[in-house]
Amino acid sequence: MKIDSVDLFYLRMPEVLDIGDGSQDSLLCRVTSNGHVGWGEAVCSPMVGITSWITPMSHSGCHPVIDSVLGQRLDSPEDIRQVYRNVRQNSFYGLLQSDLLISGIEIALWDCLGRAKEEPIWKLLGYNKTERKLPYASVLFGDTAAETKQKAVDMRSKGFKAIKFGWGPFGLTTVEDDAAHIHAAREGIGADGYLMIDAGTVFKDDVEAAANRLPALAEANVYWYEEPFDGYALAEYGALAKRSSKVKLAGGEGAHNAFQAEQLIDYGGVGFIQIDTGYVGGIGNAYRVAQYATSKGVKYVNHTFTSQSALSSSLQPFAGLKESNITEYPMEPKALCQELTVNRIDVGSDGMIEAPDAPGTGITINTAAVKKYLVEAEIKVKGKTLYSTPTV
Repeated sequence: MKIDSVDLFYLRMPEVLDIGDGSQDSLLCRVTSNGHVGWGEAVCSPMVGITSWITPMSHSGCHPVIDSVLGQRLDSPEDIRQVYRNVRQNSFYGLLQSDLLISGIEIALWDCLGRAKEEPIWKLLGYNKTERKLPYASVLFGDTAAETKQKAVDMRSKGFKAIKFGWGPFGLTTVEDDAAHIHAAREGIGADGYLMIDAGTVFKDDVEAAANRLPALAEANVYWYEEPFDGYALAEYGALAKRSSKVKLAGGEGAHNAFQAEQLIDYGGVGFIQIDTGYVGGIGNAYRVAQYATSKGVKYVNHTFTSQSALSSSLQPFAGLKESNITEYPMEPKALCQELTVNRIDVGSDGMIEAPDAPGTGITINTAAVKKYLVEAEIKVKGKTLYSTPTV
């Protein structure tokens, strides 16, 4: 087989708010090969991602991504790895956006290959079986501690034994306010539930400010303290890890290649590495990080805050790892992401989930939703149309 076509769809909610919620728009990628179709999502600003697909070559190190993808072979996992290497080689001067875009395309390639071979992606990666994972409800902090507590109560009533609160007002006011939110969350979920706190990089590189929250986190028996700093602040992660003996650090969603994730493990002292397949370069890179983390005694966790398609993609790289047994489960996505798929990964009666045992991602895209949220767009250079919205 060869890659016959790649179509990029810009999807967007009617209103996009200035909040930490990436489910408000989407860059959906469709790959066609020998009559088989695969889908993937890239975590990027959709129009910028589309531009990196077709932007005119600047020089030999700054090709459009299309040059490295179309017409390439798609017969095996190694062919997908080669496509990724091609992009890294030919587009390295535009790598941030190229890495984000190729993440979505790479996922679609895996989905397409899995459907062609009638195998789930996790089996193509080499796993013999899947391991069930404990899903944690991923939500934003409430505006007040009382709202945070109520959210925790609501998630527990839905059967979740684990919950993560992030962003919102955390870190923006006082240590006391943050402690109130932390203890409210613990009270809401109960003493036996897993509680995680995501600082949303609010402290940037301020180790003291981040450390000031450690006593409340320890008192509330928080399972991990996520992203207190910018993703590249390795020294700051390492310094805080040495001061946080009870609560382990988590991070990695901002890694847009495997090297950055591995460095966070080696130098940042994290106990949990969180990878977004739609950002890190796709499923292949995420699998590499999962194997590396396991060899270092670090738990691998997916980062997923959007659709069920993204959730399935994120489960594939560590589907067969028994020790990495907890997974992010999006609970507050906008309607776009709720409607994007025909089927979903539901929480079982035992409170657990697992990657689908079906070809590709095992998730079917709802083309009616694609049409509903599709943004018509066109990019021209010197009168020549380089991109126009494809037919669904």
